[in-house]
Amino acid sequence: MTREEANRLLHAYIDGELDPAKTLELEAHLAENPSVRAACERLREMSAAIRDKADYHTAPAWLEARVRAAIPAGRKDASARPTRWRWLKPAGSFAVAAGWMRPAASFAAVALVTWVVALGVMRPGEDERITQEVLASHVRATLANRYYDVASSDQHTVKPWLSARLAFSPPVADLSASGFELAGGRLDYIGAQPVAVLVYKRRAHLIDVFVWPVEAQKSEQTSTRDGFNIEHFAKNGMDYWLVSDLSRSELNDLAQLIAEYSAP
Repeated sequence: MTREEANRLLHAYIDGELDPAKTLELEAHLAENPSVRAACERLREMSAAIRDKADYHTAPAWLEARVRAAIPAGRKDASARPTRWRWLKPAGSFAVAAGWMRPAASFAAVALVTWVVALGVMRPGEDERITQEVLASHVRATLANRYYDVASSDQHTVKPWLSARLAFSPPVADLSASGFELAGGRLDYIGAQPVAVLVYKRRAHLIDVFVWPVEAQKSEQTSTRDGFNIEHFAKNGMDYWLVSDLSRSELNDLAQLIAEYSAP
């Protein structure tokens, strides 16, 4: 098993979705590869952190209306109509006609549409999954007091350290003149791939800036989760996710400074 294949299977392994043969093969690979084993442990920690912080909500009322709208018109009131029984007697024998199955078929159709719609509503999209992962990583680093693997305010120290351990070279800006001091950097694992994390400091606040290559240009977005502000944008082939308890306006200032630095 190659390292790339092992990394692709880690999420399914942690969720208990691998078949026994693949599970044994992956576990043998983990026993022989400390780096993949460490990535697996980070994913376990992240999964546990997300479960602890997850918000649970009752399905919204509009979901019923959406399901009903998706049901073919001829099926919507099938269960309300009286059941009609017919007896057939083909070729000298008799059998119960399929009329009694209509309510069951209608119920099955409703259940199927409900499941499809609910799956689309409840399954998080890519951006939502990444939002959860970068937030969990930031919280995990804070709780473990492991903010960086390399501590330095010198961009010429942080950038080579990260580049030597990644398949890409992340842009590292010195923004101390604008009030954002570079504190260091670390490696992490987001979206099933190794990424760079640049750590900046603003007064007593630490900001994690997650960076990795991206092919398609993505729209900017902001969100707030559990008291943390999150900024996301893509620039010059790189995806950036900023997470901090810093104020929204100041975090946006940092995002703009990094975007300007990263501009071609």
